[in-house]
Amino acid sequence: MFEKLLEDIKKYDRIVIHRHKNPDGDALGSQIGLKNLIIDNFPGKDVRTVGDEAGRYAFMEQSVMDTVPDEFYAGALAIVLDTSGAELISDDRYRIAEKSFRVDHHIFLEKICDDEVQDTSFESCCGMIAYFAREAGLKLSELSATSLYTGMVTDSGRFRYDSTTAKTFELASFLMSAGIDTNRLFSNLYAEDFEAVKRRALFVMKIRFTEHNCAYIYNTAEEVKELGMSTFAVSRGMVGVMGDIKGVDIWVNFTEAEEGIFCEIRSSKYNINPIAVKYGGGGHEKASGATVKDKETAMMMLKDLDAMLA
Repeated sequence: MFEKLLEDIKKYDRIVIHRHKNPDGDALGSQIGLKNLIIDNFPGKDVRTVGDEAGRYAFMEQSVMDTVPDEFYAGALAIVLDTSGAELISDDRYRIAEKSFRVDHHIFLEKICDDEVQDTSFESCCGMIAYFAREAGLKLSELSATSLYTGMVTDSGRFRYDSTTAKTFELASFLMSAGIDTNRLFSNLYAEDFEAVKRRALFVMKIRFTEHNCAYIYNTAEEVKELGMSTFAVSRGMVGVMGDIKGVDIWVNFTEAEEGIFCEIRSSKYNINPIAVKYGGGGHEKASGATVKDKETAMMMLKDLDAMLA
């Protein structure tokens, strides 16, 4: 599956690794993990990462991106990770590289790169990179393993989502053999101070329900500003507060931003991806997102989600 990627990595001495904007643990984990995997196994190669700031994942080692001038792309390989659509890529200079290659686990939306490996059977892009490392017989450092494991944990919902398979645990075991400090990792991922707990409680109190029990939260720009939280932390970070409500099979978090209204859609039972695609987004069957232009459009999306439950 990864024969062409391995060939390209061996061929090119300059490699730039891209991922999607507003990175989550999987985007950063696959990016940092692959970078060090290449450096550790192919000495002499200049491998760099690019993209916007890491946000809440700034605790990850090497989460600060590299400086890459335009001329570095001449004769270089660009690898795009964990991204379903071209407009989602953080730093579009992958287009000016001599060769581009995408590795992704989302539902296919469009061809982005010269060569691509896309497989929705993986719970995470990090899982795909771990599989690549194992099948290619590459040596795995603790840094690479920890980065990849972080993405597997976060994108699988701590191995709770039904995207988790026997293959997930096989690859997690492979990564664990490199000596991951899970205590340190999980304390960074999930430990909260009391103020954060109180903020989460505020979002719980904002939960509303449609006629057919689709749960939703609507966050105005003013509310986000008053909380002092980033838009991403509110949008992606708080959608999970609705995930364990008995009788709720679809939930969505709407957050006003300069770009429009971020819509994070989740389900424990239904394929909500077509709804996200209808509104210009995408993702997975049970975890997708989109950005719409105004509240009226967001409420149209909510109506469509409610209709799925009728």
